[in-house]
Amino acid sequence: MNKAIFYAILAAALYALNAPVSKLLLQNAPPTMMAGFLYLGAGVGMALMGLARSKTGHGKKEVHLTKKDLPYTVGMVVLDIAAPIFLMIGLKRTNAANASLLNNFEIVATFLIALLIFKEKIGKRLWLAIGLITLSSILLSVEDAGSFQFSIGSLFVLLACVCWGMENNCTRNLSHSDPLEIVVIKGFGSGIGSVLIGLAVGEALPIWSDLLKILLLGFVAYGLSIYFYVYAQRDLGAAKTSAYYAVAPFIGVLLSLVIFREMPGLLFFVALLIMLVGTWLVNQDQKE
Repeated sequence: MNKAIFYAILAAALYALNAPVSKLLLQNAPPTMMAGFLYLGAGVGMALMGLARSKTGHGKKEVHLTKKDLPYTVGMVVLDIAAPIFLMIGLKRTNAANASLLNNFEIVATFLIALLIFKEKIGKRLWLAIGLITLSSILLSVEDAGSFQFSIGSLFVLLACVCWGMENNCTRNLSHSDPLEIVVIKGFGSGIGSVLIGLAVGEALPIWSDLLKILLLGFVAYGLSIYFYVYAQRDLGAAKTSAYYAVAPFIGVLLSLVIFREMPGLLFFVALLIMLVGTWLVNQDQKE
């Protein structure tokens, strides 16, 4: 169990790089292309890891995906096409610190879907935690506290979180299989799908120097992160893994503040405090 928790936290730390670094790269890359090449970076990187693993003889005991896994595999790929596109659009329209913290809404989506559809057991404190995280997400989505107008960028980030919450539960049902195989399918399936959508809507391909940076970020923040996340899900389940993964947005916030030197307003810090309490309750519940 301790190894599974370590994998979940490591996955979170790697994914935390996504929002602030993507925000920088989006200055020179359109959002749908960016999303596509992030996943292609994951697919290519993990495929190369797979070749290296096969030469050393490791991974022979891993189980391959079967026809029975097809519905969840298709769902995983489709949702992974939609979610990063929504996130990149959101990042274009909101600051990186806000987007990083809003990523915690993925916990709410994952828990509710795990409860309602997959009947995973959820502890007593979670309802309060879900309420607090939702309240914090609403506050972070407000563009103007005086008029209470919602930020379009924040709403796109929340939409991405809902897609990833659904995708987490699809992946949970595949976690008995080889994590490397799952990430390669995610990477190439979702990456090619997003790039084709980008071409269809008239987006230009990034220049080579930016493309290599996007592919590298995709390998680290998506490929390696998902790889360790799937390993964690084997022992912890979708809901518990999501709870430990909750450290990612806070790491992302710190990176965003350092990189962009954006000082958020008072509402951000109120939301941050509420989110911290909600996340603490989530993790306390998982210890019961």
